[in-house]
Amino acid sequence: MTTLVRRSARGPLVAFGVCAAVVLIAQIPFLRNRLFYVWDDSAVQFLPTWHYLGGRLLEGDWPPLLDVDNWMGGNFAAEALFGIWNPVNLANFVLVNQFDDLAVAAVVVKTEFLVLLALGAYLLCREYGAGRGPAAVIAIALPFSGFTLYYDAATWAAGLMAFTWLPFTWWAARRMARGAGSPLWAFLFGALAVTTGNPYGLLGVCVVMAALLVESWVRGDRPALPRLLVVGGLVALLVPLVYLPLLGSSAVTTRAGQGFASDGVLMPRLSDLLSLSMASHQPMVRGFGHSIRMITPSVYFAWFIVPLLPWLHWSRLRERWRPLAGVFAVAAVYVLLAVGPSNMWMFRFPLRHLEVVYLALGVLFAVVLTGGPKLDHFRRRALLTAGALVLSAYLTFSAGPWQWRHHVISLALLVVGIVLALWLARRRLAAMYGVLVVGVAAGLVAQTAWFPFNGDVAVHNYPRSITELRAQTPPHEGTTFPVGSVLPGNVGLVAGLSSVGSYTGLQFRDFASATCMVYHGNTCAGSFDRIFAPTDLDGRPLVDLIRAGSVGVDNSVRPDVQPPPGWRVSFRSETVTVLSREQPLPWPDGRLSHATAGVRVTEDTSPDDRDESVRFTKPRGQAGSLVFARLAWPGYRVELDGRELTGRQGPAGLLVVDLPADVEAGQVTLRWTPPGLPLGTALALLGLLAVVAYSGFLRWRSRRPDPAPLVDADHEPADHEPADREPTGRERADA
Repeated sequence: MTTLVRRSARGPLVAFGVCAAVVLIAQIPFLRNRLFYVWDDSAVQFLPTWHYLGGRLLEGDWPPLLDVDNWMGGNFAAEALFGIWNPVNLANFVLVNQFDDLAVAAVVVKTEFLVLLALGAYLLCREYGAGRGPAAVIAIALPFSGFTLYYDAATWAAGLMAFTWLPFTWWAARRMARGAGSPLWAFLFGALAVTTGNPYGLLGVCVVMAALLVESWVRGDRPALPRLLVVGGLVALLVPLVYLPLLGSSAVTTRAGQGFASDGVLMPRLSDLLSLSMASHQPMVRGFGHSIRMITPSVYFAWFIVPLLPWLHWSRLRERWRPLAGVFAVAAVYVLLAVGPSNMWMFRFPLRHLEVVYLALGVLFAVVLTGGPKLDHFRRRALLTAGALVLSAYLTFSAGPWQWRHHVISLALLVVGIVLALWLARRRLAAMYGVLVVGVAAGLVAQTAWFPFNGDVAVHNYPRSITELRAQTPPHEGTTFPVGSVLPGNVGLVAGLSSVGSYTGLQFRDFASATCMVYHGNTCAGSFDRIFAPTDLDGRPLVDLIRAGSVGVDNSVRPDVQPPPGWRVSFRSETVTVLSREQPLPWPDGRLSHATAGVRVTEDTSPDDRDESVRFTKPRGQAGSLVFARLAWPGYRVELDGRELTGRQGPAGLLVVDLPADVEAGQVTLRWTPPGLPLGTALALLGLLAVVAYSGFLRWRSRRPDPAPLVDADHEPADHEPADREPTGRERADA
């Protein structure tokens, strides 16, 4: 009994050790470069927006669907990738809001997801029968593979969040399929993956569910098929809630890189996988701009994979291919995606798929490493390892010969590490696994010395302290229109600057065209002339129609700018000139920016971003229009004293309401609801209720006596049961 208790307690202890190891190793990049985790998109989009959304949540605004002052980047429902329906994301938004230093907030949140990813990978490896040691080693190595660390963790945070929930979904769905777990867990983790808002999470859930169907069919496990289909269908009911607002807004938006194309950007080659254990390898993969080589080790997986290949129990893959069929299916699909076209609808940059390939390969590796390496035919295996290392080193040298010192160090680490690991494998297997984990940390120390940041993406230099950032932000009045780059992306959300420029994955087509604004919020020098040019609405310039109180001009883009009539220079420095209005704007309580001739506005109030009310009078028989400093996002409902009107796009895509000629006075009300939100909410609630009912039904049925149990001749009773102990030296020799 004591032995059983010790064995049952060992599993949670190992899982805790995995989490603790990842927490410690994740600090290595931060200690080398405290901005490592707040880089590129994380710096100008995710962290500032998380901080801002956390503040709105604390004020009771849930869900935060729209921020009209954030303009193109303010439609959070359509943007999707912030995951406003994901409870873990919302909790992290509130957490980030408590930090003044965004770099510290980034390392806390990114470490959290790296730990969760490792835990999910550990559980998945164990589910497929891997021993605790190999499962732990793979779980610790996976979060620090090249793409996951340098891209997902450092820059594209939504990708990290989506990938984190994939191994949990896979693990819970497989347990449910074989009758060992509740459908609630599979639904919960699938829902977390889908509601991150990153389409790669949705793709991963679809591929995993399909792979498990294949696995169940191959194994002849017929009862698993309906369970997977039902739970997969219920998870799919969450998709409209997340993506209908995005699809409903597509008529007025554009997104770079949509459609099907292949320009070679971030498209790895299968030959790159031969160097997945070389920490210094910079693959010959086309990056952004004119780069023909990645600056980061983006195809790196783990240092021990290639050296240990000749020492593994490969016969297990042949013997247990049926229970491992799902892993093979996931690996095959994602290999094809990783080497496929660079643009496939919403999915760009095939390198993103490589981390799921590594997850699947990691599971297989953990299975064939269980029990330790095979130590017979030692000389032959050693020669194969030497040949594999020489080939990897040569390919790495060929890709970047001027970095030969780094390559020598990488090769030396591999040689020393594998020799020590194999020496310990004969004596104490747990010590060998410890060496593999220490090697993960040592490799990361070397990598962060050679590649302290992701040089393949944009660098944004601004203070990460919110207090310091606000102190350095130029003074402004009301909404500021940027000419050039005043503050990058969504940084204005935390800097106290209400800026028309924002970072978005969805450009409002007419607004971007009229203002010469790109997706990251910067504008061209000609945008200054555009916003002051008269429009067809009584000649009012666009700067008035968007209710801009200030215009911030990047001096490097438009030097020595002079204020137009009605404007003055309120601030000037070496880098920025700020122009402000001489007279305040009318209707300060709302977002009405213009009423055409003959229309007299008596009241304009906007209690929140989604609602507005305008009272007016005008001569009967005369038409008129109201123009609002709001983008005409699909979803606006306009009423005049209960009579439905139709809003339309005006200059730069602004919302315009035309008043009927037969009305003398009245009250116009606006209400914005994301397209598809009512339907999406109803389907999501239906899915939640249905999975609870289905779980109860399965639990009730499992308690019914089965008078005639069926016997499966092909059943493999231990294929899902993880090993409870490591084999002895004699058992390893016999193997």
